[in-house]
Amino acid sequence: MRKNMGTWDRVARGVLGAAALAGSGLVGFTSPGGIVLLVVTALMGTTAASGVCPLYSALHVQTTRRATTSGTPAARSKLHLHRAA
Repeated sequence: MRKNMGTWDRVARGVLGAAALAGSGLVGFTSPGGIVLLVVTALMGTTAASGVCPLYSALHVQTTRRATTSGTPAARSKLHLHRAA
């Protein structure tokens, strides 16, 4: 699959996954809330590591940079959401 997540999106998911793992430890790994948080950790970690979000693919959303029509890179300081071609 083609990557559809930008760097900052991947970093944010990594941080959220780590926070969910810590939260799961706080509430107890085997408690219902802990299990939900472990699932969130797995989803965030998998999408952050692969750079592919199935929901983004279904909605035709990308947070990656792409070149403009002039061939110059898109603005680097902002996160741009755009539809996949």
